[in-house]
Amino acid sequence: MTEYPTSQEGPQPVASGGGTDEAGHGKAPIAAAEAVRTHAPGTGAGSGTVPGGPDAAASDARAARSAAGAGGAAGLPRPRGEGGAAAAASADLPAAAGPGEGRGSARPRDGEAARNAAGPGGAQEAAGPVRGPRGAGAGSPLDGEAVGAGMDLIGAARGPQDVPGQGAAHPAGGEPARREGDRLRFVGAATRRIARGIDLDEIVLGLCRATVPTFSDAILVYLRDPLPVGDERPVGPVALRLRRTDRLRPIDDLTDAALNGTIGAGMDVAGAAGATGELDFSQLPLVGPQGDLPAAEVCEIRPGGALAEVLRGVRPVFGSSAAAKAALPELLGVDHPLPRGNRAVLAPLRGRRRVIGAAVFLRSPERPAFEQNDLLVAAQLATHTALGIDKAVLYGREAYIADELQRTMLPDSLPQPTGVRLASRYLPAAETARVGGDWYDAIPLPGSRVALVVGDVMGHSMTSAAIMGQLRTTAQTLAQLDLPPAEVLHHLDEQAQRLGSDRMATCLYAVYDPVAHRITIANAGHPPPVLLHLGGRAEVLRVPPGAPIGVGGVDFEAVELDAPAGATLLLYTDGLVESRLRDVWTGIEQLRERLANTAQLTGLDHPPPLEALCDDVLDMLGPGDRDDDIALLAARFDGIAPSDVAYWFLDPEETAPGRARRFARRALTRWGLEELQDSLELLVSEVVTNAVRYAERPVTLRLLRTDVLRCEVGDDSPQLPRQRRARDTDEGGRGLFLVNRMARRWGATRLSSGKVVWFELALPGAHDRR
Repeated sequence: MTEYPTSQEGPQPVASGGGTDEAGHGKAPIAAAEAVRTHAPGTGAGSGTVPGGPDAAASDARAARSAAGAGGAAGLPRPRGEGGAAAAASADLPAAAGPGEGRGSARPRDGEAARNAAGPGGAQEAAGPVRGPRGAGAGSPLDGEAVGAGMDLIGAARGPQDVPGQGAAHPAGGEPARREGDRLRFVGAATRRIARGIDLDEIVLGLCRATVPTFSDAILVYLRDPLPVGDERPVGPVALRLRRTDRLRPIDDLTDAALNGTIGAGMDVAGAAGATGELDFSQLPLVGPQGDLPAAEVCEIRPGGALAEVLRGVRPVFGSSAAAKAALPELLGVDHPLPRGNRAVLAPLRGRRRVIGAAVFLRSPERPAFEQNDLLVAAQLATHTALGIDKAVLYGREAYIADELQRTMLPDSLPQPTGVRLASRYLPAAETARVGGDWYDAIPLPGSRVALVVGDVMGHSMTSAAIMGQLRTTAQTLAQLDLPPAEVLHHLDEQAQRLGSDRMATCLYAVYDPVAHRITIANAGHPPPVLLHLGGRAEVLRVPPGAPIGVGGVDFEAVELDAPAGATLLLYTDGLVESRLRDVWTGIEQLRERLANTAQLTGLDHPPPLEALCDDVLDMLGPGDRDDDIALLAARFDGIAPSDVAYWFLDPEETAPGRARRFARRALTRWGLEELQDSLELLVSEVVTNAVRYAERPVTLRLLRTDVLRCEVGDDSPQLPRQRRARDTDEGGRGLFLVNRMARRWGATRLSSGKVVWFELALPGAHDRR
């Protein structure tokens, strides 16, 4: 069986006023003689174009109605005589993609396989030899006989008839063979259309558009709610929810009725059923995704009921069968009118492990009823749809897991360290590939410092995300040891080599000190940061590029730069500045200009808001600039004024706690915080006493006044203090208990040279000054 590509055939004549609506249904009939095209010998592969572009020719419903002409919708009986043969030839039979069709090209119209088969050599394959004089021109009798004159769509049989211009009738047995060929071509093209989608809605839509109007006049698709995933067992009663409905919209009758005003938007749909109780589709308005057929929205399957038995049987059944007569009212509702005879088919949708739904195919009374072979067609459609839905659900679960993995690898929220404000953004490369190796982080350090990290692991996969998570965790651990930035990158490089020989990443690690207003930066093959000054000047910081993490045997160099108050540091990954349309340095220069222009708009005396600045930076990305993940971290340096810092050295002597109390009292008096004097003196005395007990070198005491009062006590002992509950007879062990009860927050951090114990007290009546 040969199928011809339709994406390269000649222009498709369209009657005036023709077109398609948003749902893909035709708005006006097209002459059947014009809808059937001849694939003439010698026609080139690129001969002719489809008016309006490939999208205008992609509607399946329009193809079937175009063949119907003045006789109405596809699938309905056509009048005998002129145009009757061509009507079946233009039926909605999807075609396979042609040899020259690329993946990115528009898909050919599914309903044009039969037309292309009408060319020389293609008609006889399905219909056998045709004898008789040939007419002249494009509308030769072969056009109408390619699918078979006297045959309705998908096996809806009609009596044999003569076609004008034909001198001989078809040989005996030719029409049944053509009808079976039509079924096979339809099933093949319909299953291909269903298999196109990877999303649940795309698969259901593909089923509806492939069957209406070619196979049925209406379809209702019910799916389990919720859909099971993998080996999940249902908990509680099983319910089916109406997912989508679609139906044929008769052009002539509904258009005339709309023009005459006899059908309004608020018509009673239930009244569309005739006096005999049959459903008259010609009087129903267009059914969209939500549906307006009087069908039940949710159906609960009763164990042992008629619907449960039909679904358990898996095979499609006619609506006139005894089982379906009891099952359909349970599924659709007792108020839903059903057509008489074999004009309804109930097809269970069974996935790999269980039934996941049901599809109901309906035909109007004006159309021939379903045949026995149509049950095989319905079974094929149901099977492919159910398997596609299974794959879509599994794909959705995997995408959800990948998205959750990516989210857990990145910080939920940024900390609020003293003297710096932070904002961040993360954008995946595409919605269909949300997993990547880009990350950012902000880690509070002792001494009110903060470590700013941004990195990019090679690749876009779950493996890249897992490696990114390990490197991020390693960086956090190394930062807590208060190692210099170059040492942190050195240990990250060793860790990447332990993970594998091809585990490579770029990383930039910076430490900001709000007291000294300095920043120390080390780079491992990452794009350089951009610093936006308060006056609106943006500069690309000169930092040593370094080698990527994972290369091994490379020394990393750190530089220390000024970080003036009011300046903004922007750390980013290469996805922001590099794409197929521009190189890295062109993108960095565009980023620098963008920051400078944004600062000019907000004024030179104050910096732009951080959140708005991040959004504005991302707006520089064009439609083709999303080739890679993007991680963005912005830091606004507020710093801590020297007048808000008090610093002392205390010798490890017994008099050190008393001296610490006196120093703290003087600082509170200078700052006007006498209300905190008693609490601060008590806590300072306890922490300094513990430090003097184990220290061998001078102990440091530092007070910082920001939005809180922070006290830091450092010594050279690496042993961290631990809070414990003292017994009634113990003379000590209550110092940290008092700190825990009276301080707003407290903690201890191990350093390379010892440790720092800190605590914070809330300022009386103070608010966040940042």
